[in-house]
Amino acid sequence: MANHPSALKRHRQSRKRRVVHRSSKSRLHTLARQLQEAVAAGQKQLAEERLQSVSVALAKAASKGQIHRSNASRRTSRLARRVAAMTS
Repeated sequence: MANHPSALKRHRQSRKRRVVHRSSKSRLHTLARQLQEAVAAGQKQLAEERLQSVSVALAKAASKGQIHRSNASRRTSRLARRVAAMTS
């Protein structure tokens, strides 16, 4: 455990930030899972709506530094390809 006052403050800050980042990442996984379910069910309209919300959430997380911007771009691209590959 840290002893220096600035290190103690840094530890407190990182604990708070960890909670925020964890909830955000959990939300991203939930949105992506819901999109996958819509794709698996063959609901193209619903999948396109969910793709929009997932891509916005990923971009926002990347802009806040919660995930790397390349990670957000790659995940958005992969999800978009799955939606585009759907028939009808």
